Amino acid sequence: MSKREPRGLYFEDFEIGKTYRTPRRTVTQTDIVNFACLSGDFNAPHVDWEFCKEQPYGEPIAHGPLVLAIAGGLMCQSGINDGTIIAMLGVDGWRIHKPVKHGDTLEVVMTVTDKRRTSKGDKGIVAFKREIRNQRGETVHSMQASSMYLCREIAA
Repeated sequence: MSKREPRGLYFEDFEIGKTYRTPRRTVTQTDIVNFACLSGDFNAPHVDWEFCKEQPYGEPIAHGPLVLAIAGGLMCQSGINDGTIIAMLGVDGWRIHKPVKHGDTLEVVMTVTDKRRTSKGDKGIVAFKREIRNQRGETVHSMQASSMYLCREIAA
């Protein structure tokens, strides 16, 4: 069996200031309920329609970690990380700006803010400003994220 060539981007492919966009995905009520079951987070803002009617958002909203997980899936679907990402290293400054409801369609917009090779020079760390946006182009979540990627060539 021959080795599969990765379709993802290597460390050298990322340019500071370059922006990448993922495919989009619509959040469903089933997603929200399934995440409540998976996580055990049955707090009223996510599952209690009567409670939510009295809140500004008016209906159950997606869990913040669900939106983050969907963003991870969208990044996978984009192909950017396919076969070249080694690990996600961290998420800093994660902010939730607006509620996400069922029927909202999300995409991730990532801009490279920094990159550096590891001390051995065989891997690279890429930092991104990451915005999760809804169908109206509104930023619903934002964060700084960093991941480690394979390098094509080891630095001398």
